[in-house]
Amino acid sequence: MTGTHRERLSLRIRFRRTRGRRLRRLLHAVLALIATLCTAAVVAYQLTPIPRPHPETVTQSTVFLDTRGAYLGRRGPVDRQDVPLSAVPRHVQEAVIAAENRSFRTDSGISPRAIARATLAALTGGAPQGGSTITQQYVKNALLSPERSLTRKAREAIVAIKLDRTRSKDEILEGYLNTVYFGRGAAGIQSAARNYFGVDAKNLTVAQGAALAAIVNIPSYYEKAGSDRKATAKLRDRWEWVLDAMAAGGAITTGQRAEARFPAFRFYPPGETEGQRQYLIDVAAKEAADRLGITEDQLASGGYSVTTTFDLALQDRATQLVQDHPGGTGGVRMHTAVVGLVPGDGAVRLLYGGSDYARQPFNDAVSGAVEAGTALEPFDGLRRPAGPLRALLETPAPTPLNLTAAYATLAADGEHATPYTVARITREGRTVYRAGPEVRRVLDEKEALVAKARTESVLAPVAAIGTGPASPLPKLFTTGGAGGGTTRRTVWTTGYDAHLALTVALFADRPGAKKGTTVPAQLPNEPRPVEFAQGVAAGVWGAAAAKGEKDEKGESAPEG
Repeated sequence: MTGTHRERLSLRIRFRRTRGRRLRRLLHAVLALIATLCTAAVVAYQLTPIPRPHPETVTQSTVFLDTRGAYLGRRGPVDRQDVPLSAVPRHVQEAVIAAENRSFRTDSGISPRAIARATLAALTGGAPQGGSTITQQYVKNALLSPERSLTRKAREAIVAIKLDRTRSKDEILEGYLNTVYFGRGAAGIQSAARNYFGVDAKNLTVAQGAALAAIVNIPSYYEKAGSDRKATAKLRDRWEWVLDAMAAGGAITTGQRAEARFPAFRFYPPGETEGQRQYLIDVAAKEAADRLGITEDQLASGGYSVTTTFDLALQDRATQLVQDHPGGTGGVRMHTAVVGLVPGDGAVRLLYGGSDYARQPFNDAVSGAVEAGTALEPFDGLRRPAGPLRALLETPAPTPLNLTAAYATLAADGEHATPYTVARITREGRTVYRAGPEVRRVLDEKEALVAKARTESVLAPVAAIGTGPASPLPKLFTTGGAGGGTTRRTVWTTGYDAHLALTVALFADRPGAKKGTTVPAQLPNEPRPVEFAQGVAAGVWGAAAAKGEKDEKGESAPEG
């Protein structure tokens, strides 16, 4: 027993005597490990470059606007348009910072605590962790691959630190705002502003900016705000939280916080009127590409802003009027084309080419060659029609666009204006194309007066429709194509004054003997084709008259 006790005592003494030596060795090992890790981190920092942005994050869509700047639609693989940070209101910037990274202005580009959580989750197989800084999110979204691994997370942190040291906070925030996904297919603040509220980013209110900042958290869910009650309620809660954070941080005043009202969202997904606008974008995109001397694919990914000549208020009014028609029956399909353009200038204000672009991308207004019948009789006997008017008169089946241009020539006393749909094209705030009317005299004034008189004597006049003090009283003239009586295959209603030439054309077809073909058909008798065409034309004239009176009084201003 005594020997065993002495042996245990000896071990304790030796342990105590060597404890200091072992602690020193452990400390040296830890210090060596730390030094190795620090050296590795320094080497990794030096060897890790800041990558170039992914091609898809620098690809921009081209947007189309109506004549007053209202958003019409876009073309491109990604719905994104870059804007400088100066074009994003300060309250919108602060809303995003309040929602995503409140220490953004002062941090080093990373959040060590968030990185530790993400690392632990990756090692233990837990759920993916968020909480990245704005700088890290920008690096992840725009510069690195989307894979989830410790290696990529480490690289993300290194690049974020390096980016923070080599770029200003404003540069990083601008890159983030131009690439972060907001749902509804919109990448970047500019596209998000248009998709959710129909405005440019520069015009976002405090309430709208806070809503977009709140959406970034779960864009695939919150994108339904405005049409899904549950998603709207949850977004509203988060919107309140963002505004409270902004007020607490001094980004907005207590008065601004109290005045903020949850904003109204554009309906999502888009309705029928939105889809119908693809006819307009088709025509404008082709013309814009031709004017710039590039392909339509290059236009779509070039980040252009195309201001068209279209008036969306008139376009939507025509769409409502036309879609009141029940359509054909018994295999017969009814077609309606509506064209309105400015005499003496050629700007196309209205171009209704079909009711459903998804089912029929063919544009009846631009490409639909239908029987003119007596529509061209007022031009018969003219001795010297020139250029495009002569070509039109030699065509037995003109397009509705060309027929409207012919009557616009009469309204302009013999001067033919080539129809156009693109008024201006800009890129990065710089105008790269501006349209000018292409006008050519094709009739002398005497012949134009003769043709006007023949119009009233040959065609069946419809009751005059007043358009207010800004415009004289136009008349609408109706003519039938081949068939006649109650079995007409084509009906035209045309009218013009000094400000607008308008044509409504109705025709019908049915499936042909061979698959995928169609043949002309008689127009259905109900509703009566003539009365329906006249009603559509009258409704559009009324809308144009109301807009003209508002413009005269200065009550309407360009949008966007």
